[in-house]
Amino acid sequence: MKISSKKLLSLLFLLIVLLTAYFLKDLPQETKAVAAPSWYEVVKVTDGDTINVKIDNKKVGIRMIGLNTPETVDPRITVQCFGREASNKAKEMLTGQTVRLEADATQDDKDKYDRLLRYVYLSDGTLFNKWMIENGFGFEYTYDSNPYQYQADFKAAEKAARDNKSGLWADSACGGKLKSL
Repeated sequence: MKISSKKLLSLLFLLIVLLTAYFLKDLPQETKAVAAPSWYEVVKVTDGDTINVKIDNKKVGIRMIGLNTPETVDPRITVQCFGREASNKAKEMLTGQTVRLEADATQDDKDKYDRLLRYVYLSDGTLFNKWMIENGFGFEYTYDSNPYQYQADFKAAEKAARDNKSGLWADSACGGKLKSL
């Protein structure tokens, strides 16, 4: 039995189509569109590392991942050195602004106070959490020894702020006796 080259090519083409259909059958029928980033209005700045944004017309607390600023509102302790400066800088930069929030798969979604744990981005793309550290308004903060996505960057930002004696690291700040929180 002799098969013409034309029939052989037709059979080969059919085989390729069938194999392709077989391997593609488990793929989704339609490609999901990549969601555009969501932007949220800052409705309150509590202090240097905590804000409230409006999500679905509700005020939602946000605790910034990887950033700890000196305390100003904790009723259990007195206002800490450079806390007012950090809080005022956050208010200056965030009040009334629209920000993008980013979760971190390595961290819990919420903290023990039911605040969302997020990275906060300004409209120009600046990662606010890191900006506060690199400008000396806060410390790199790793909660419960649980590494997070931008930990190396935040540690480097704190080292640069210390080396440059920026903000709370300045010799004139906190009597020169500052320790990490």
